[in-house]
Amino acid sequence: MISDSASAQAARLMSEFATRTGLSPAAQDQQRYLWTDAFAVCNFFELFRRTDDQKYRRCATQLIDKVHQVLGRYRDDDRRSGWISGLDEETGRRHPTAGGLRIGKPFKERDASEPVDERLEWDRDGQYFHYLTKWMHALCQVAFVTGDTVYARWAVELGEAAFGGFVPRSASGEIVGVYWKMSTDLSRPLVPAMGLHDALDGFITFRKTQHAGKTLANVGATDLSAAIESLSVLCQRRNWTTDDPLGLGGLLFDACRLCRLPGQDRFNDVRLLEELTDACYHGLMAFLADHHLTRPALHRLAFRELGLAIGLRALPIIADAIAKDRSEFASRPTLRRTVDLLLPYESFSEKIVDFWMPHARRHDASWKAHQNINDVMLVTTLMPDTFLSVGE
Repeated sequence: MISDSASAQAARLMSEFATRTGLSPAAQDQQRYLWTDAFAVCNFFELFRRTDDQKYRRCATQLIDKVHQVLGRYRDDDRRSGWISGLDEETGRRHPTAGGLRIGKPFKERDASEPVDERLEWDRDGQYFHYLTKWMHALCQVAFVTGDTVYARWAVELGEAAFGGFVPRSASGEIVGVYWKMSTDLSRPLVPAMGLHDALDGFITFRKTQHAGKTLANVGATDLSAAIESLSVLCQRRNWTTDDPLGLGGLLFDACRLCRLPGQDRFNDVRLLEELTDACYHGLMAFLADHHLTRPALHRLAFRELGLAIGLRALPIIADAIAKDRSEFASRPTLRRTVDLLLPYESFSEKIVDFWMPHARRHDASWKAHQNINDVMLVTTLMPDTFLSVGE
């Protein structure tokens, strides 16, 4: 069990993150990165929930504004300027997610005439589908905590932009996949391959966003139903198994949300949950069999393992949801058995934290190479409640 000092450690790490990235005190040079900031928003609200200190609530909402101001607009070194949606200044401020959001990579995106450099592409800007869904999730959490419907509306508008930009159709109009990476203005794919879990992540996040929009005063006139239907088709007859720790953590996160979303029988949620937990079990066994967690820090990446640790923290929530809803899960004894097999491995979350915490305190080379993302994901592992919630 994580110690009672988790909140104190989390508060220290998030305070350092806010200062280092220019959030608080506010700095002209904002180091904004969409994935990291999505976790950070949830962390600040979890600190607010635990302490009732308004400064954490302010940090969360200020961070959202900064992300939109920075990543919702073109880079300073881009020949283009203004909101990436193409909206005018005033309309763009009211709808900052309407064109998607940049990743926040250090180098500008590859020009259309440039050849692909696979190594350099990792450091080039653009938009990632799975980063947009993380930000949609964070916005929904804030909408539920604050009751402010504008965050739910921004999440819905971001979902519309993501689906419109990332999901190509065949000549006959059939949905054929989800692009891995798009240009900043969503006009062309930068990496046309499809991520292993992007369709799944989109399917669950869009449903969670639709749930938030309807729960909070039926936000706007927008509707993600068509996108959800299309993504559900892409989730059929798929093999979700991976031994990548971050991918495994993402699968557990998706399973955690899926088993608590409002029921939709037409999507065969129970069957999909069974597929996800089975993939998690086999992927986790493969990961552990490789003895990855016994390697020295220089041969490991903290944030990828912390992604797994966050997912493992969701196992009791999944087990509890299945136990409480016997009517829905009674016909799936295999699902219950698989979750029972997975539950003892929740303790590996603590093992991962225990390994990396000394590196975080010392700020050694293996930690500092990815310090911002390492810090915020460590905090989420220490106190994951807001991040793992679906707005109950």
